[in-house]
Amino acid sequence: MAKQRNRGKPTRRRDKKGGPGSGRRKPCPYCKEKIEQVDYKDTAVLRKFISEKGKIRSRRITGACRRHQSQIARAVKRAREIALLPYVNEGGRDDTEREGRGGRRGRDDR
Repeated sequence: MAKQRNRGKPTRRRDKKGGPGSGRRKPCPYCKEKIEQVDYKDTAVLRKFISEKGKIRSRRITGACRRHQSQIARAVKRAREIALLPYVNEGGRDDTEREGRGGRRGRDDR
């Protein structure tokens, strides 16, 4: 006699639990605090929405709603323009880091 699998109800794709994409979304930090507008002068809060390299983090990572995420992006760009926030990370590449890489040498290294 052959073994029967799934003796009960067959599991449907939407009934499965776990895996990527499961769980609840993070609540929007601005909606939670009932803040209508994102302030570009509040650099301490805006730094939370910027990665180590200086990129604006996505909604998936920040948990912000669509409306506030676009306001965050606009505020970060404004703060960068008037030099409240950096465009790139301060600890970026410099000449000392490049010396150890590759086989290239400059004129004075020969």
